[in-house]
Amino acid sequence: MSTIVIIGAQWGDEGKGKIVDYLTEKCDYVVRFQGGCNAGHTVVVGNEKYILHLIPSGILHKGKKCFIGNGVVLDPSGLLKEIDTLISKGIEVDNNLYIAKHCHLIMPYHIAIEEQAEKRKKIGTTKKGIGPCYTDKIARNGVRMVDLLYPDILKNKIRANLEIINFLLKNLYGAEILDEEQIFNQYIIYAEKLKKYIVDADVLINKAIDNGKNILFEGAQGTLLDIDHGTYPYVTSSNTIAGGACTGTGVSPKKIDNIIGIVKAYTTRVGEGPFPTEIKDSLGEEIRKKGGEYGATTGRPRRCGWLDLVGLRHAVRVNGFTGIAITKLDILDGIEKLKVCVGYKYGNSILEDFPKELEILQNCTPIYEEIPGWKENTAGIKDYENLPHNAKKYLQFIEDSLKVKIQIISTGQKRDEIIIKESPV
Repeated sequence: MSTIVIIGAQWGDEGKGKIVDYLTEKCDYVVRFQGGCNAGHTVVVGNEKYILHLIPSGILHKGKKCFIGNGVVLDPSGLLKEIDTLISKGIEVDNNLYIAKHCHLIMPYHIAIEEQAEKRKKIGTTKKGIGPCYTDKIARNGVRMVDLLYPDILKNKIRANLEIINFLLKNLYGAEILDEEQIFNQYIIYAEKLKKYIVDADVLINKAIDNGKNILFEGAQGTLLDIDHGTYPYVTSSNTIAGGACTGTGVSPKKIDNIIGIVKAYTTRVGEGPFPTEIKDSLGEEIRKKGGEYGATTGRPRRCGWLDLVGLRHAVRVNGFTGIAITKLDILDGIEKLKVCVGYKYGNSILEDFPKELEILQNCTPIYEEIPGWKENTAGIKDYENLPHNAKKYLQFIEDSLKVKIQIISTGQKRDEIIIKESPV
């Protein structure tokens, strides 16, 4: 039996979907434990590209049980579209998808309030209602999947929440108010379509672990977007680090065997917020185009930069990675000299630890170490020994700096464009 948590080590978009998809072959259950439809995992199978926002990418493998855990906030409209798309492509969903009863629902008023709030203070959210949904969860005003099974409870919750939300929409934002009956009727339709997926997920997952099943816990976004340990306030609204796998599913930390950090061979981030190693010249644009660095959810161009070991050391510390996977190595092909950030300079101080203060992070100057690049093509290489000498030196530098073994190297988008140095399963 093996339980593995997959975590993004940077600002998300590290290529977790592909690694999860690959490892699913040896797993029985795949469990998504946090975030919402603001995240997107892209997986290429043959000539078919799948972009998944809520359903674990393990659904693309026949017979794998896929769970949406209680730590996720779920937009039923988006989920149903995702289900329909998968079914239209011949993917079996009904017998393989399970949703935790205590998973919280995104409501139309969450989206409405976030759209208005983003106009006042630009954080760079996807305006999909994620933050306000988590706000209601913490304020104990949330609507949960299980409420879809009890119409009277559902109606009362919608009414109580709209009293507050409509007051804010009208009096604070000058926006159009929402209709209680319209929302209720729409969610009753969702209830009819989704009730077959609603289960006691924590019970089933723990039983599976006790019965020796291999479980893969799939995170969304990345460590530096964690609500507590990221670049606050330019973060997401959930705990994206390894601890979130436990709180987001109801599984004890004692039952976790391995934690794999997914590290892009360079760094990207979407939206606002500090980014010390951002490349602002034509090379940054070249990497963006070559790497297809556009958000799977929004299509927004990602900001691109050099690998940041300060941020990665922070990720190693707060997650406790037992191994890492390097993705998009092939995108660096042909760059003559690579830079790696090994520290930050702030005033007269040299910082080796990732600063908590936004003011400091925004005004840091990265300290770079230059590493020779390689001209050879790494795309599609499946054997570590066939990598260019300088590519291996680059990987060894990362491994030595982080003191964590590189177990997996992705050399392209396709499922089989991958090097397994040491299988974590």
